[in-house]
Amino acid sequence: MRYDIKDIKLAKKGALRIEWARNNMPVLALIAARFKKERPLKGLKVAACLHVTTETGVLMEVLKAGGAEIYLCASNPLSTQDDVAASLAENLKIACFSIKGEDTKTYYKHIQEVLAVKPDMTMDDGADLVSTIHQRPVTMHANIVGGTEETTTGVIRLRALADQGKLRYPIIAVNDAQTKHLFDNRYGTGQSTLDGIIRATNKLIAGSNFVVCGYGWCGKGVAMRAKGMGAKVIVVEVDPLRGLEACMDGFQVMPIKMAAKIGDIFVTVTGDINVIRQEHFKIMKDEAIVSNSGHFNVELDLPGLEKISRAKKAIRDFTDEYILKDGRKIYVLGEGRLINLAAAEGHPAQVMDMSFANQALAAEYIVNHHKKLKKDVYKVPKDIDEGIADLKLKSMGIKIDTLTAEQKKYLSSWEIGT
Repeated sequence: MRYDIKDIKLAKKGALRIEWARNNMPVLALIAARFKKERPLKGLKVAACLHVTTETGVLMEVLKAGGAEIYLCASNPLSTQDDVAASLAENLKIACFSIKGEDTKTYYKHIQEVLAVKPDMTMDDGADLVSTIHQRPVTMHANIVGGTEETTTGVIRLRALADQGKLRYPIIAVNDAQTKHLFDNRYGTGQSTLDGIIRATNKLIAGSNFVVCGYGWCGKGVAMRAKGMGAKVIVVEVDPLRGLEACMDGFQVMPIKMAAKIGDIFVTVTGDINVIRQEHFKIMKDEAIVSNSGHFNVELDLPGLEKISRAKKAIRDFTDEYILKDGRKIYVLGEGRLINLAAAEGHPAQVMDMSFANQALAAEYIVNHHKKLKKDVYKVPKDIDEGIADLKLKSMGIKIDTLTAEQKKYLSSWEIGT
């Protein structure tokens, strides 16, 4: 078995950390027990491009229990937890190609490694894996029956491929499952982003002007958590409905050119390019902190910041100090990459339990239904989504009501009125 990781000697520590995550992922535990008996993924070669974290380690265990042969690489150069990568290689015998801090050349070399095995299925987080496949001749990966995508950014890219009629195989948009984006994006990103900023800076959140660029589910979570820690939250949006929603939720809403002048801490969570640009860096306060929690580092115009800076140094782990030509300082966290994974540990296991349950069950669904699926992007089937929510509630010891026969009849009729 081939692998490329930082240090295999870290495997013991990684195994303990994966165990901690596993103890907090009861839905995946139930799926793992069934997969071990039924082996629905037997003989399936899965190429996975995911954040190599403890929670991903648990997902890999579940897929392997289902019979899959797994080849794993990182979906972000800074998101790998090296001890987890070591444990996966040493203890699970998974071909893992992932090193925290790897350069761009190594990052894509690792993607090539997992594609070299000619996988039957892809499991992506950001669509770099699928994008690489689609830059190759069709014949090179004609055997792929389907794939899954974890993120908003990835789904946007894949829908663009599908709209152009270029998508080569069906993809299940795991991100669009309600048990994913309503919880992972909001509560996971909200908590882990604040965690990353605090670890990188040790700055007090309370009393700060905290600017959140983007008010999708991730932005809502970040704004909610920053407000809870005492920040004065400012939301930047381009969508009038989301801007209105942020206003109704009690936040200030303004354009980035206004927020740039007064913000103390900035977080981008839009999935778009150059949200904070050179023109905005020029008018920021001295010692403003800038970070990103969208999938790619393109949300911050760092080349533009470089051009107006006279010096740069790493002043803390995951904190770069840019000194502008007029002497002001701008602090950029995590090289503009996902701060919640660069400086922290990503989402808590309890919320990734649902996201990765969707991944595992979507993989099973593709195995059973790929012959009927067109080359398009699909939502997670409703019965899978609701089933995961039901299992999660049960694992938390929570019961809910069910409709009576009379209520079901009423909801399906039109005759009964005032």
